Amino acid sequence: MSASPRRGDRRGSEIQDDLLVRLFADHYKDLVRLASMLLDDVGSCEEVVQDAFVKMHTLTARPEAGKEPAYLRSIVMNGARSRMRRRMVRRRIVPDAPPLTDSAEAGALERLQSDALIDAVRSLPRRQSEVLTLRYYLDLSEAEIAETLGISPGSVKTHASRGLAALERKLAPPEAGTAEEPS
Repeated sequence: MSASPRRGDRRGSEIQDDLLVRLFADHYKDLVRLASMLLDDVGSCEEVVQDAFVKMHTLTARPEAGKEPAYLRSIVMNGARSRMRRRMVRRRIVPDAPPLTDSAEAGALERLQSDALIDAVRSLPRRQSEVLTLRYYLDLSEAEIAETLGISPGSVKTHASRGLAALERKLAPPEAGTAEEPS
């Protein structure tokens, strides 16, 4: 490589600019095609080639006369390889997707429904409330509930059935048209 013109040397800078313009006109399409052998999208190929011309323009030492196209091809190949390596690493290191979460409204609605259910269970007669709590919150069998409460398994079935029916009435949405309109 030979030394480039000093910064203050305007004529050398103009010659270098003219050379880059000629190189761009003569080799741009071929360099993009070269990059496309390694990269899969035209935009990335064009960026790699443009980066090569920028690097060529900012060199402190220019390649020997006549070797500029080979130097540009080398820069393009290295740039394309570098991009492909970065892509391959990114594809291998895929971050875990964040867990799906309910919206704030869904959480609030769930909390309201839970509070309404607890209030409804508490408003039941004591035995019905106890049987349903042991059955659905502690997941006990009828025999275990009967043993815990000191009642017969038949009584457990009766209290559970009546308690569920009462809860259904208390928690059912009001039917449309059942409210009387004022006259």
